[in-house]
Amino acid sequence: MLFAGFQTIKAGFPGTSAADMSWVLNAYTVVYAAMLIPAGGLADSHGRKRVFLLGVTLFLAASAACGMAGTVGWLIAARVAQAVGAAMLTPASLSILLDAFPLSKRAVAVSLWGAVSALAAAVGPSLGSFVIDMLGWQWAFYLNLPLGAISLWRGAELLKEAKRPENRRAVDGLGMALLIVGVGALALCIVQLQSPNWSAGELRAAASLSAITLVGFVVWAHATPAPLVDFRLFQNRTYTYVNLATLAFGIAFSMMFFAFFFYTTEVWHYTLPQAGLAITPGPLLVIPFAVLSGRLAGRFGHRPFLVGGALVYALSGLWFLLVPGAQPAYLSQWLPGLLLSGMGVGLVLPSLSAAAVNRLPAAQYAVGSAINQATRQIGSVMGVAITVLLLGHTGLTHGSFVPVYICHVALALLTALLCWPVNTRPQPAHKP
Repeated sequence: MLFAGFQTIKAGFPGTSAADMSWVLNAYTVVYAAMLIPAGGLADSHGRKRVFLLGVTLFLAASAACGMAGTVGWLIAARVAQAVGAAMLTPASLSILLDAFPLSKRAVAVSLWGAVSALAAAVGPSLGSFVIDMLGWQWAFYLNLPLGAISLWRGAELLKEAKRPENRRAVDGLGMALLIVGVGALALCIVQLQSPNWSAGELRAAASLSAITLVGFVVWAHATPAPLVDFRLFQNRTYTYVNLATLAFGIAFSMMFFAFFFYTTEVWHYTLPQAGLAITPGPLLVIPFAVLSGRLAGRFGHRPFLVGGALVYALSGLWFLLVPGAQPAYLSQWLPGLLLSGMGVGLVLPSLSAAAVNRLPAAQYAVGSAINQATRQIGSVMGVAITVLLLGHTGLTHGSFVPVYICHVALALLTALLCWPVNTRPQPAHKP
């Protein structure tokens, strides 16, 4: 929804640059990515229902604070709190789901979980665009309040607490801080790359800080007994390749979504509600393809859908690179590419989430899925930063989008390549 309202929120704070305003998105995403992993550990060790309900409560309070923000600084601070709440509820919700289904049904269950997210992605931009246009950007956050209240009420009533392990996982505060600083400094370096307010020396300092802290994060993770990221999980070849593919696809997905709104509003001069409606058919297609791939993955594994979906997604980027022009022609020039992107996303995103946790033991459901979700969010940070760098200026034309769609195609092809080694095909039963 905030992708749709980015320009409206920026207009609500006159004098704020696109690079600075990008932190309304990136501050949330960086903290969300870093907090997902410890939140997953907390859910596994302190109770998934408890952590889920606490996360929903914090998310609701922070959403109200976002809507009441009078300055960009206040808004960013409230977004950080909102990210902490979202990070708590995400792995807890997925681990509750995984614990409720046997291994044979898990692919379908995770795909349905992803399909619900896709439904939100379909409804969010169009509904959010109308609400923001009519009531103001604050309602992008106030809309969370009634929906979250229902979630809190029904969750408290219906969810059952899973059995908690005896050994509780400690929170790696230093690892979390290193990850936030490393990813945040890298995003800052990208979005300010062409800013007249930042010198080459300052950008080199930010890049160096990012490199040092990310290397330090890896070194610390191998040295501490309870790291934020347990790198032993990556001894599983499938888990490693799934997470690398998730990073690549996360960058491509956020670039695509952001570029959709920039193109339709800046080049075709659609109103915000029109742009929201224009993007809706793509996310709606995610739902049936997510369900279909989830059902079939239980028999054939996830690789066919990951590789095939990534190739379809590459075709959508190629379409947007070659077909749309300066004059609006939605049905002939935009809709076909949008439908291709919806099919690709529906095959890839839920399958990545499902493949990541396919062979994990029950005690690592939340942590393992949280690492995968965090990887996707780090990719989203990079995608937003790159898109703001390339498109965060006035006077956009079709030519302005060429680098974005070249990146889209290249990252989709890289995703297909990385998914080729993934093996989640069910093992044949051994006869006695």
